[in-house]
Amino acid sequence: MRLGIRANLAQFSLLVAVNALVGGMLGQERTVLPLLAEHTFHLTGYTFLLTYVLAFGLTKAATNYFAGTWSDRFGRKPVLVAGWLIAVPVPLLLIWAPSWGWVVATNVLLGVNQGLTWSTTVIMKIDLAGPHRRGLAMGLNEAAGYVAVAVTALATGYLAARYGLRPAPFLLGLSYAALGLGLSAFVVRETRGHAQLEAAGHHVRSELTNRQVFSQTSLREPALSSASQAGMVNNLNDGLAWGLFPILFATTGLSVARIGILAALYPAVWGLGQLVTGPLSDRWGRKGLITAGMLVQALALGAIATADRFSLWAAAAVLLGVGTAMVYPTLLASIGDVAHPAWRARAVGVYRLWRDGGFAVGAILAGLVADIWGLRTAVWVVAVITALSGLVVAVRMYETHPAASRRTSKLHEGAP
Repeated sequence: MRLGIRANLAQFSLLVAVNALVGGMLGQERTVLPLLAEHTFHLTGYTFLLTYVLAFGLTKAATNYFAGTWSDRFGRKPVLVAGWLIAVPVPLLLIWAPSWGWVVATNVLLGVNQGLTWSTTVIMKIDLAGPHRRGLAMGLNEAAGYVAVAVTALATGYLAARYGLRPAPFLLGLSYAALGLGLSAFVVRETRGHAQLEAAGHHVRSELTNRQVFSQTSLREPALSSASQAGMVNNLNDGLAWGLFPILFATTGLSVARIGILAALYPAVWGLGQLVTGPLSDRWGRKGLITAGMLVQALALGAIATADRFSLWAAAAVLLGVGTAMVYPTLLASIGDVAHPAWRARAVGVYRLWRDGGFAVGAILAGLVADIWGLRTAVWVVAVITALSGLVVAVRMYETHPAASRRTSKLHEGAP
């Protein structure tokens, strides 16, 4: 047993493919569900429309936490397989849902699926990669997931335009669930032993209780807690994009196909960009990319709030994807840098609890502001919150990558 991406290339590549299927399960909703809410179920209030994002966010956030603790207790693979079993009924329920309440309930199941499967693939790749290439590992993992979100959003937009909002778009999700379950059950191997191998190489024994891990990751440890708040705000943005952007684009009379392109563009740039930003964080360090990425996202959101035609929205979506790509794998890599292997899976679970709690916060905040002051004001409010989050990282977080941190220390030591 050895650590490193190259030493574990077959399993690592398989887990990249599995996470692409996880992302595809989420992507089946990105274009179609907001339009289904408006055209099929005739929902008018934005707050009520976003109940499915709220249900998803709350459930996924809680499940992320348990995915980390269960991965330490029972192993990674059983948690991954359980997540795929829960995924199987999701597309079927979306096809057959007779009322909006069924859609909300289905997103509870989707939240459990995403929390168990995505969290576990993150933990397993951190296990395999070892300490030196975590940025690359997280870049590949998140790129696979969000490129699949984008491709599926685009594909479901095409299917919806050609065959209707149901059932064709969700048949794609059903195929993802079947393939993901088969690969996870019969081909994926357990990786907990790799974490134990890395822990054995640490001279200092570090064992924390669940309560201590939660406290350190949420509030007390500066880098971990800074990453947690930035992750929450990042997914607050994504909850806004998921639930309200298609409705905003539709207000100018854009076709379903063009809305599908815009819904796909942001996660496509986000996903592909992580192939660059993940490895870059291994060279340049984590803090600068996170701070700059949050500020770029804020700028992009302001542009979306101002724009009123396809070309401008497309440019802003690209910019939003770039900013998110700078942040997303880098935050996960920073958690892996700081957390000891003995409690790292639990720290990842706590971080992802706060990060995906952003879906719920975004659904409530954006829905209420949009209902009271309008869609564009909701986007502006989120833009300001995102900029403030970047400033918190700039002030409170320290550099977590070992090599970059040593370079910074030498610069300070050499300063007059």
